Amino acid sequence: MSTVLNPPTTVRSFRSPTPRSPRLSMLLRSTTLSTAAALPILTKLQHDCATPLPLLRNIADNMAADMRAGLAVDGGSDLKMILSYVDCLPTGHERGLFYALDLGGTNFRVLRTQLGGRDERVIDTEFEQVSIPQDLMSGTSDELFDFIASALAKFVKKEGGKFVLPNGRSRETGFTFSFPVKQTSIDSGILIKWTKGFSVSGTPGKDIVACLNEAMGRQGLDMRVSALVNDTVATLAGARYWDDDVMVAVILGTGTNACYVESVEAIPKLQGHKSTYGKTIINTEWGAFSNGLPLTEYDRAMDAESINPGEQLYEKTISGMYLGEIVRRVLVRMAETGSLFGKHIPEKLQTPFALGTPNISSMQQDTSEDLEAVGSILYEATGVDSNLDARKMVVEVCDTIAKRGGRLAGAGIVGMLQKMEEDSKGVVFGKRMVVAMDGGLYEHYPQYKRYLKTAVAELLGPELSSHVVIEHSKDGSGIGAALLAATNSIYEH
Repeated sequence: MSTVLNPPTTVRSFRSPTPRSPRLSMLLRSTTLSTAAALPILTKLQHDCATPLPLLRNIADNMAADMRAGLAVDGGSDLKMILSYVDCLPTGHERGLFYALDLGGTNFRVLRTQLGGRDERVIDTEFEQVSIPQDLMSGTSDELFDFIASALAKFVKKEGGKFVLPNGRSRETGFTFSFPVKQTSIDSGILIKWTKGFSVSGTPGKDIVACLNEAMGRQGLDMRVSALVNDTVATLAGARYWDDDVMVAVILGTGTNACYVESVEAIPKLQGHKSTYGKTIINTEWGAFSNGLPLTEYDRAMDAESINPGEQLYEKTISGMYLGEIVRRVLVRMAETGSLFGKHIPEKLQTPFALGTPNISSMQQDTSEDLEAVGSILYEATGVDSNLDARKMVVEVCDTIAKRGGRLAGAGIVGMLQKMEEDSKGVVFGKRMVVAMDGGLYEHYPQYKRYLKTAVAELLGPELSSHVVIEHSKDGSGIGAALLAATNSIYEH
């Protein structure tokens, strides 16, 4: 009989990192034979995943150095530091009906918003979310974009109510495309490569906007893409619409990325690009960062078996697509070596990605004495039966991987701020600075979020960290893309 999982809403109080957590001390006191055999595996994992302050400082310094090298010349570092061509951010004066298409992972969203200028701002917004069939993630370019354009066309047909398109206008959309793109203008860009489990043929090296425009044409949809943006860039724009102090945006969801507002003068590789305001948004593609990361044997094995070995190592240690898989690999080792779940190892436990990051987050929210939710989730996701000691061990593994991921993400944010501070000669840390965050991992995994914020506070110290606001910008990428479509509209507002 299937079990419906309803993760407890209560969350354990956060504790500052200590050499041995109360949970681990309790685990050591109550070990059975099976968990005792798995303890050395846990101890080594915690050692290999440790993120002490000196290591985090090194990560932050390396991030800042790689950003600078990537801005100097294309290919200068792991970070591509891609010019977004977004030189003008929303001001609040935008008016009209605008659409957004947000393709960033296993789901995509279609959205429309009616903007009423400075007085009315966002009059109304509607959106729908559509799951992408697994076969399309490794199919052909035409198959994927025809599916997307069809969903967009169906959404447009439902337009009505407060949503009004002025006579004589074509619909305009922002296109949030959350994969590495070589941007050639605000409304064109060449796909560099697929990430996040996508391997669609026939798209790399092509203009993504052209692919979508052609698919919309095949659907008979009268719409033009007026802004091609990364999800992180769109998140920054959406948050900046409400708060002028937003200078950085970070996505922590299925995948991860970050962008920030940069001075055109600080981009040596930029030749011939003119910006009215002297600023532009740089898409870092920081998922490719790799310098100084504390990797385990489980990370290396997962990477070797991935569709992009040796690439996106930062993403593979901090993002939602991979945290659950790392935990699963550790549990397989504990089951094989330490008989953590008895003599039988279910086939489901040995299936890659059977344990998702939402699973490990839910398990960490279980505060019951018998960890009943942990046992249910383990059984549903991996097929294992577990006793209380095994469940405690599992929660400790989840926390170890989440802690490393959150703290490494925090160090990356500080590295970005350091680079901005050095170039601005002390201006950045002297005033309020907002980092807009979005993504399911950040939103729904409270322990991860707390580890991230604690790492930022540790690295910056109490005085500087008091000026840095890490703010959740829920669904910012969707509305942000529509706002950027408005700022780049061919029609006057």
